[in-house]
Amino acid sequence: MSNVSADLIWEVSRNHNSYLVKRRTGGGVQFSRDPLNLLNKHSRTHSGFVNHQAIGIQPGEKGGIVLTTKKPHTTSHTPASNVNQTTWGPNKTGRKTYAGVVGHTAKRGYRPDLRREAVARASAIRQSQRLKKDLPEKKPRGAKAKKAAEGKAT
Repeated sequence: MSNVSADLIWEVSRNHNSYLVKRRTGGGVQFSRDPLNLLNKHSRTHSGFVNHQAIGIQPGEKGGIVLTTKKPHTTSHTPASNVNQTTWGPNKTGRKTYAGVVGHTAKRGYRPDLRREAVARASAIRQSQRLKKDLPEKKPRGAKAKKAAEGKAT
């Protein structure tokens, strides 16, 4: 943790930081590429590099989900050891994964305001990792089915 308040860090780096993505289309909307930002929204409450407590959910290397949280009382000169990572593999059920995400965010009092966003992000990642079924072949109906049946019968 730094000796500077999070509000001051946000005011200084709000308009110019490496995570900021500005778009001219859509009314000049601004997004964030911060890995500790669940909604990818450029705002003070969702910014991971500003807040002392931040949550990030990313897909795992071999499937599954990786939850990243900042350690509450660590020194700021060691950023690599400043985070905790918890992994749920691809074989874990969705309910266990979501319960674990809720346990790490809301139940322990670590940013309970981000519980819904964290579960939604974990759910979206799980949905994207699910294998898609092939569409079944369409069967002809009506007049086409009658013609096909007559062609096979003769």
